[in-house]
Amino acid sequence: MKITLITGATGGLGKAFARLYAKDGNSLLLSGTNEGKLAAMQAEIQIEFPEITVDVFQANLTDRAACKALYQYTQEKGYFVNNLVNGAGFGDCKDFKDMDVDVQLNMLDVNCAALLYFTRVFLTDMLKNNEGRIINVSSMAAFMPSPYMSTYHASKAYVLYLGEAIAHEIRKSKVRILTLCPGPFDSGFVGTAGNDFTFEKIKPIPAEKVAAYGYKKSKKGARVAVVGFGNKLTTFLPRFFSRKFVTTIAASTTKKNG
Repeated sequence: MKITLITGATGGLGKAFARLYAKDGNSLLLSGTNEGKLAAMQAEIQIEFPEITVDVFQANLTDRAACKALYQYTQEKGYFVNNLVNGAGFGDCKDFKDMDVDVQLNMLDVNCAALLYFTRVFLTDMLKNNEGRIINVSSMAAFMPSPYMSTYHASKAYVLYLGEAIAHEIRKSKVRILTLCPGPFDSGFVGTAGNDFTFEKIKPIPAEKVAAYGYKKSKKGARVAVVGFGNKLTTFLPRFFSRKFVTTIAASTTKKNG
């Protein structure tokens, strides 16, 4: 049975992606950390789209065993994950010297390790069937280092470079991998990351707009998608300035007097 797996499914972007895939008749496997939110979302989508299957799997992706358990679940159910959205992730905004090292390691586990694991294990069947789409959610943060959010920006650069490299390797197949790079958008991110300053300077856009753009670009087989003309310009301009200058500008959008 073909199914679309979305991690971070109870967040704003994950929910938006779920509705887009469901509307196109794709059955869903939704993963998140909050069992209650997953159950509510499952019921809501199932009522609206009764013709598809909506399954859920609660998992904390900081735990490598949980990632493997989710993959094993798909095998036991006989699911062919022909669409994968690696949407789980979080950030943290602090001076590096003040960061909780365990929080930073957990961030790398979710933003990088879990994404790598799911991309790798589900890619096997996609290539075998010569069918599949992967969307890895990165960020504009991938294009520049940023003081006060150093780990987050580094993790998103990892996602971007990984996706571009894999996209080249699989280019002769019909499987495609998209790295989606939005700027600030409406979600629970700011509450977790604590970077209210950035969201005061840059108005976030609706998560539904980000998901719709990513969904369209994925169907077209794009490799990288930056959401919005202004964001595209922002990611292009660093090519013309020194790394030190770019880092200074990034700091000024992350922290007052940065």
